[in-house]
Amino acid sequence: MATVQFDLVSPERKLASVPVETVQIPGSEGRLTAMAGHEPTILTLRPGLLIANGPEGELEFIVTGGFAELSPENISVLAEVAMPRGEMSQEIVTDLIAKARAQHDKASQEEQADTHSFLADLVHIAEDLGFHTNL
Repeated sequence: MATVQFDLVSPERKLASVPVETVQIPGSEGRLTAMAGHEPTILTLRPGLLIANGPEGELEFIVTGGFAELSPENISVLAEVAMPRGEMSQEIVTDLIAKARAQHDKASQEEQADTHSFLADLVHIAEDLGFHTNL
């Protein structure tokens, strides 16, 4: 299978810069699998698990938002928050959910649907990974 260059960065660090065969991306409109030759696309991320598969194996990252730019030769993900799955901890989950709840509580009526959706996605991924969300 053909490979494509995959780069994942967050404001804190570069998490990946490797050739991959596929990347499963948690997009705001649903999960998308990108690979070499993909049509040029820009999509918004939602909280979820990003999985990159390549010659060196599978890489899993937790992302909570940002953007992905896809092209036939490159998959670039710019995440608001991103970390390797193995770095996720109960303390990080608790902090992320507390911040999302605070943002939801101070959001205007029009913004509450978006902040509620973000919070629900964050809780869902945390619970899927086996963390407590105190709901």
